[in-house]
Amino acid sequence: MFKELHPNIRIRIYTSFLSRVVGAAVFPFMAIYFTKEINATVAGVLLLIQVAAQFLTGLYGGYLVDIIGRKRLMVTGEILKLVAFIGMFLANSPWFQSAWVTFFMLLLIGIAGGLVNPAAEAMLIDVSTKDSRAFMYAINYWAINMSMMIGLMIGGWFFERNLFELIAVLLGISLLTLWMTSTKITDTYVVNEEKVREGYGLKPVLKNYSLVMKDIPFLAFTIGGISILGIEFQRNNFISVRLEQDIASNMMEFFGLFSFELDGIRLLSLLTVANTLFIVLFTSLFSKWVKGKKEEPIMYAGFALFGLGYAFLAFSNHIPGLFIAVIVLSIGELLYVPTRQSILADIVDDTRRGAYMAFNGLVFQFGKILGALGIIIGNVIGGYGMAVLYVGLVFAGIHFSRMAIRRRKSPEEIVLEASGS
Repeated sequence: MFKELHPNIRIRIYTSFLSRVVGAAVFPFMAIYFTKEINATVAGVLLLIQVAAQFLTGLYGGYLVDIIGRKRLMVTGEILKLVAFIGMFLANSPWFQSAWVTFFMLLLIGIAGGLVNPAAEAMLIDVSTKDSRAFMYAINYWAINMSMMIGLMIGGWFFERNLFELIAVLLGISLLTLWMTSTKITDTYVVNEEKVREGYGLKPVLKNYSLVMKDIPFLAFTIGGISILGIEFQRNNFISVRLEQDIASNMMEFFGLFSFELDGIRLLSLLTVANTLFIVLFTSLFSKWVKGKKEEPIMYAGFALFGLGYAFLAFSNHIPGLFIAVIVLSIGELLYVPTRQSILADIVDDTRRGAYMAFNGLVFQFGKILGALGIIIGNVIGGYGMAVLYVGLVFAGIHFSRMAIRRRKSPEEIVLEASGS
């Protein structure tokens, strides 16, 4: 059935898989890199700037998608990525090393991602059908988790000692991705001349999102999602830095068969692999179990398990307990992800689905901002304080999601309110 998908879909899944494998070996550990090269507070600020840049570019990129076309924007973004990876390669070479040049290249990668991601998402919808879309997203979700698992295993073992070699591989993958995007993907989207006449300024962009901003239930649901995603992005920020600092390097015996050295970074990669493997293996099982049941309480239960698992990761150094916590948060993730997506589909105004879903995509960017802030806050309040904060974010996620569901309005009501009638 995979071969029956449009060639653009298959190429995008291939390129995304390759990029994520190597990217997951580098990017999740950049918080540790900047903390060691500069300090924890500056690391948090730098990552916050990088996420903010991608957030703003993503807003503008989502608008540009309909003006200049999907492929053209994707190719532009891939070129920027290639330039940035060349810069990172040179700034971490045996001949020259600079954390600040690395940061500016990471900033450029974030900007490039803000251009590529909305264009790729729009292209996938363009060339898929209602019947094939569910299968397409299932394959894409599986590929994302599998690539992240492989990449994090590689990064956990080689990031500190072989960063230069990892970036070299990332550079090669970027070159391959650019070639495949520019030569193998066909642009099936026909540019709307009426949209082109609206121009490239900020006014049409703001107009495009103004109605969404007036939908209070949707905004409340978005805030609830940001609260939960803000917890998830702590793993590659505060939790990664804490484990690197608190977990001493030890030789671990594996049933007497072999031994290996385990430090904080390698432990983080193993925990993430356990989470991803659990998701890959049990997504289908949990999806079938959730089907037909009342979604709201399942979503809230998922929020709670997810937050409690991360709260334990925020302070504990007990390795078996950390893996149990990962299982708990993985169960929570499998409970809340499908139910939240289903509830979201009921909340959005179907007559303006594009604008709503583009805005919903910003949940991830705001979640990354909270993740970067976690390094700064955690440096002040410590692991136990962060655990309490995560529990607070769970309550916020439940509160705002519940508010949105209770205050759900029909599209007609939303339009009447927005027009001032």
